[in-house]
Amino acid sequence: MKITVLQREIDVIIASKSIKEEKLQAICDFLENEISYYDWVGFYFKNGDKEELKLAQFTGEPTEHTIIPFGKGICGQVAVSNKNFVVQDVTAQENYISCGWKVKSEIVIPIFVGGENIGQIDIDSHTANTFTEKDEQLLEYICQKVATII
Repeated sequence: MKITVLQREIDVIIASKSIKEEKLQAICDFLENEISYYDWVGFYFKNGDKEELKLAQFTGEPTEHTIIPFGKGICGQVAVSNKNFVVQDVTAQENYISCGWKVKSEIVIPIFVGGENIGQIDIDSHTANTFTEKDEQLLEYICQKVATII
């Protein structure tokens, strides 16, 4: 994975004249197409004043997890911890919400605006032990860019 090439494409998407929702969808589609082990890519955002996340744009199989309470599952834990969460083997996680039997690993990176965790990018992979530090770096970069359009 050539991070700088991917980052440049993300910059192009963010700078486009599209509306926010179209940009977010374009990022999901781009990542899923460009990175072979990104099998589901989506954004969750804080649902108003509620202590829950609401699914926004995504690419991959539909999920029934459109609302996730804070603290529940990997996404819900990131909403509380404000820290990246990389799960190389989802079967080893007690507080995991299964989005399908194919999912073997997951990475969730928070999005901060003005120091507040307002959402996250969530990636599921059908391959265990697949995420590296480069994935974290790329996704942190994307979250910083997304924060500029929220």
